[in-house]
Formats: sequence, C-alpha cells, structure tokens
Amino acid sequence: MNASQVFPLSEFEMRLARLQTRMSDAGLDGLLLTSEHDVRYVTGFLTRFWESPTRPWFVVVPASGNPIAAIPSIGAALMAATWVTDIRTWSAPTPEDDGISLLADTLKEVLPPHARLGLAMGHETALRMPLVDFMRLRDDLAPCEILDATKLLRETQAIKSERELEIISEICAIGGRAFDRIEEIVQVGKPLSGVYRDFQALLLSEGADWVPYVAGGAGQGGYPDVISPATDAPLRDGDILMLDTGAVRLGYFCDFDRNWSIGSASAETRSAYRLLFEATDAGFEAARPGTTASSVFRAMQSVIDKAGSSGAGGRLGHGLGMRLTEFPSLTATDETELQPGMVLTLEPGLEMAPGRMMVHEEDIVITDDGPRFLTNRAAPEIPEIGLQA
Repeated sequence: MNASQVFPLSEFEMRLARLQTRMSDAGLDGLLLTSEHDVRYVTGFLTRFWESPTRPWFVVVPASGNPIAAIPSIGAALMAATWVTDIRTWSAPTPEDDGISLLADTLKEVLPPHARLGLAMGHETALRMPLVDFMRLRDDLAPCEILDATKLLRETQAIKSERELEIISEICAIGGRAFDRIEEIVQVGKPLSGVYRDFQALLLSEGADWVPYVAGGAGQGGYPDVISPATDAPLRDGDILMLDTGAVRLGYFCDFDRNWSIGSASAETRSAYRLLFEATDAGFEAARPGTTASSVFRAMQSVIDKAGSSGAGGRLGHGLGMRLTEFPSLTATDETELQPGMVLTLEPGLEMAPGRMMVHEEDIVITDDGPRFLTNRAAPEIPEIGLQA
C-alpha cells in the first residue's frame, strides 16, 4: 500500500507547510532530500527498493509550491501514485550522469541567484548519492550556498500527527501480540537462532509488514550484549532470554523488548528486573512537555544507581518513527525539549556483573496531558517459562 493511500492529502500539505515555514525562518530558498525517510515524509513514496544502493533518488522542496521529484524512471509509476505531480525521470543506472544534470537543471529552475540550499548533513543523516556526484552538483550550482538542514528536518519529523500515532500504536500492538505468544516458540534446548526465526514469523503472522530488526540475547543470569546475531546455543534452565523487535507497519517502527526467565528466576534476576521496571516508571513520570531528554535520562539513571551500576548501553532511550532510532537521544547531555507528539523509547539497562546485563524497553508518546504508553506495559515481575526439555 502506498503511503498516499495511508495518509490523506491534508497530511502532506501540512508537512510541506511546516517545512516551508521552517525553511523561511532559516533563510533557505530550497531543500534537497536524498534519504529514504526524508523523501517519504514529503511525498509518501513507500517502497523497499531503497535496499538497492544502485540508484539515487532526489526530491526538491522549493521555498513555495509543491515538491518536485527527480528520480530514476523505474520509480515513476509508484511516485505518480503519490500526491506529487511534477515528476522528472532519467534512465538509471547511468553512472556517468546518474540524474545529476536533471537535478541541477531542476534546482536552477526553482532557486534564485546566489541561493541558499538546505541539505541534511548532520548526526543521524547520510548523503544517499555518490560523493563525486555531490561535488559535481555543488560546482554546477555555484555560487549557490549549501547549508546544513538537519535540525530543520528532524524537528519537523519529531512531532507526529494523529495518523502517524495511530500507525505506531498499531505496530506496537502487533509486537505485543507476538510477545504474548512467546511460549509457542520457546523451550529448553531450542537454539536461540531458532527462537529468532520463529519470533519473526510470529510478528508477520500478527500483521507486521516486515521485520528489519530483531535482537536480543540469552545467558545464565543475564546476557552479554543486545546487538549480537543469534547463535545456535541452546536455551538452558537459568537463562534470561530477551527479545527486542523493530517491526514495521505502513513504514513505521515499534521498538521494545521483553525479558523472560527460563525456569525459575533467581532472586538476583527478580531484583534486577524490578529495578528496571521501576526505572522505566521513573522515566515515564519525567517525560512531560517542556522537560528535556536529559531530565528523563537522569530520572531513570537515578534508579539504576541504586544498584551501584552505571547502566548499560550508553543512552537510555531515543526517538522513534519512520526510523528505528530517531532524534532525540535520552542522554545526560541532550537538552532537547520534549513536545506533544514526540514518540520515545524508554530503555534503561543494568550491568548485573561483567558480561551479564538486562535491558528493558517501552514505547511512549508525549501528549499535552503527559506521557502515554504505546506498548502494553510489561509485567511488573519477570515472567517464567517453565517448559521441560
């Protein structure tokens, strides 16, 4: 389903108006978008074809008027199904001139002399075109000044619309239903790699469109990290199992985890789990409009400090939406002010001993009245999966 069928025309008109207002405030005459999420935010162009690195894709947002797509001809039909009407194409791949002349001509058409052009250049961004082509474009546009538009783009996208929140709530519910079925796929002696595969199948069966991200871990009294690929090591009594999913519905992610004890949980495991549950609650209570990302971090960290641990994994949460992780980061130094419409993960972690950790994660939205859980809250005590081999 194309994103233009997911969102009404008014959604894209609102997004464009917000961007152009911020562009005017920043003194920008135009905006060049090259990344999947930025292009989709403005146009509704939803496709997994971005997995192929062969072709670049460009969208130009002028200071006034509607966006212009300069894209490979293979995408013309899909882009025509969006609200974008000015679609200019070339036959790609053509490495000697892969849309650069077309893009330059388009920009010269809509930009004034000595223009100021915005481009995402900062943290959490990537230039999705060959650097040599960008240098050629820059030289062709001279004396146009190309400036960093990262702040403008991320602050606009951080505030989710009601329809975006509905979709994120839906994928969170899908993830929750898959987690509720965990005992269907977990048993002592089963390789962790098999659990990963079967968990992805559960997510798809519950309604996820695709599952770009599954992580987790398992180990006696804790797991060593939360990013390693699953091994064929079998689950054992005494393991703590954690699964973390970034499943997608209509182009939007959920990102939360759940922990279980394989067999009876030890007192240490129960205590660590309750501490992280309490830390999540503290972060939730702190996450109110007008406070900062760092304040939410400190609220969770203060609970973790009770265990004499510095935590695990660095930041204790992040933004969420079209990307698995978005601006802002819940760290001690991120002074981003929280606003209604922001979606965040709360992700406190605890190092229980060298090589053993536990992490808990929930998804929330900031509203005018305070935070609201988008995930069904995990159980306050660690669930036990007591199956026998």
